Amino acid sequence: MAEPKSSAFDAEMMAIALRMAGRGLGATAPNPSVGAVIADETTGEILARGVTAPGGRPHAETVAIAAAGQRVRGATIYVTLEPCSHYGRTGPCADAIVAAGLKRAVVAIEDPDPRVSGRGLDRLREAGLEVVRGVGAAEARRITRGHIVRITERRPFTTLKLALDPAGEIARGNGVSPIWVTGETARVHGMLLRAHFDAILVGSATVRDDDPELTCRLPGLLDRSPARIILSHALDIPTGAKLVRSAAGIPTWLMTAPESDPQKRVQLISHGVEIHDIPIVGGDLWLPAIMEALVGRGITRLLVEGGPRIWRSFADASLVDEVILYMAGTPADKKAMDAVARRLGPVALSLVDRRPMGSDTMWRLHRA
Repeated sequence: MAEPKSSAFDAEMMAIALRMAGRGLGATAPNPSVGAVIADETTGEILARGVTAPGGRPHAETVAIAAAGQRVRGATIYVTLEPCSHYGRTGPCADAIVAAGLKRAVVAIEDPDPRVSGRGLDRLREAGLEVVRGVGAAEARRITRGHIVRITERRPFTTLKLALDPAGEIARGNGVSPIWVTGETARVHGMLLRAHFDAILVGSATVRDDDPELTCRLPGLLDRSPARIILSHALDIPTGAKLVRSAAGIPTWLMTAPESDPQKRVQLISHGVEIHDIPIVGGDLWLPAIMEALVGRGITRLLVEGGPRIWRSFADASLVDEVILYMAGTPADKKAMDAVARRLGPVALSLVDRRPMGSDTMWRLHRA
């Protein structure tokens, strides 16, 4: 049987659903951020919208169905990810769509989760709904890549964030406060970036040199601050660090060697820091074990802020999916790419975006 065709109206409605899903990034772990729109094709009216709620429940489809009420019957639902077909804490979204009396479902991409993986679409077809796939698929894959990588590679989607001066160098803090290499616009953008990730990771040297907070210190976004991850083989971070002192309010996880100082552990735990023992391989904390631990805690999107030794470790372990580079001034693309290569080594990356950030520049590179 031929696949049903999509329309320009379908593309318009899916674009709305995708924008909604994008706004939910960083707030829905362990579930993906999904957008849903219910519309009447004959009148062109949007009846309801839904997005995955913070914490992952309820799902976008059931939010939209509840908002539409009785008007949902005979309408079309647009969803950025295949509706689930398995029982978890709630019933399957595919069953909710069928029970609501929707006649048609337009779905951007299938869910790679083996508990779903086409079964949600099959359930809709079996109930007599017309199912259209692939509308907005490229953007849906981009938005949902944290979920996709978690399922297919058993690790979070990982972005490295680099901030360099015009010569491609790093500024070191003095142990009290960081030294900024970029202007206010780039720094605000970098802070906004944090709100779209489930966790942010730094090494102990960054904690000692810069004493960062690693929060989203922008109006209305403090509660979108991600979990903070610290890598410290020997627990060599001060108990007076901002990350430690604020651990009771924002999840702060410290990855360390099993034999690290027991007394220092007690001190850190008393401040609210959660300790994770990680095997040592080749003298370093084993990154695959760290990634497995993060996936086990529901982390799907990881932002690695540094420092340089951590960046290189992730690159050497082939764990880099994306690089976001902020560089002071307006260097040429080649200079920026060369600076990244010096920091990460021979990682295959392609340039996908370049934009001015006040007096500075931001580049976004994806794994080729």
